[in-house]
Amino acid sequence: MKRSTVILLLALAAACSKQSLQSTYDKQAGYIEGFVSAQMKKDPLATLTKNGSVYRLTLHDTLDADRDSLLPGGKVSLVYGCFTLTGSSVSLSNLVSTNWKDLARAAGWELTDTTRFKLDTLVLDGSLVEGLAAGLEGVQPWDEGYILFTGKYGFGKSERGTIPARSALAYYYLIENISNED
Repeated sequence: MKRSTVILLLALAAACSKQSLQSTYDKQAGYIEGFVSAQMKKDPLATLTKNGSVYRLTLHDTLDADRDSLLPGGKVSLVYGCFTLTGSSVSLSNLVSTNWKDLARAAGWELTDTTRFKLDTLVLDGSLVEGLAAGLEGVQPWDEGYILFTGKYGFGKSERGTIPARSALAYYYLIENISNED
């Protein structure tokens, strides 16, 4: 086979792979939009914030102009449950990570190591998954809701523990406190 033919075949394969990946992310975006739409119908007081392709759905309209919002570089203390999103709903069977003991128990998880079930404090300093960082920016104390994003803004082509590569993720969160001070 001629070298130019091999190069052409490799370029075509790469283009097909890229197109397939974009199709996957588009499908995941549809799941997210379906989930958000269903939640907004259930909770008319919910508010939606979109940061690029990352959605934050704050339940019960807890946003308050008089409370501080989390800024880049700030710290947030929260409980959460991380779910893979494989359709337009969140299911306990898709729970992949949590620091919330009651949620883990509801999902049927074995609770032998209870040291991991505690309030987590995260810093918006570039060390978090892109989608989670973008979704947390702007949260306020006592907020409750979901942060949703496609695999493009998650762990990408890397598998992380029980989280499959390129997974759309939905984080259910309950904010305890924020701090924008060093």
